[in-house]
Amino acid sequence: MAQNCVENRLREVRVLAGVTQEELARALGVTRQTIIAIEKGRYLPSLTLALKIASYFNKKVEDIFHLKQECKPQT
Repeated sequence: MAQNCVENRLREVRVLAGVTQEELARALGVTRQTIIAIEKGRYLPSLTLALKIASYFNKKVEDIFHLKQECKPQT
């Protein structure tokens, strides 16, 4: 359920930075398949991995990962 609530801009951020999936995977200590799955929204990274991804690109986690509007808490 939570996985369906999270969208990401990883592919966009990665491509703009000129980084391949393989380079990113190697830097983060994961497989290229993990990067592919995250980019396609099939895999929700752990908080630690999300923080590593954000740090790699010198961005905040919220710049890459965010909740879909329909999943945000009602105020």
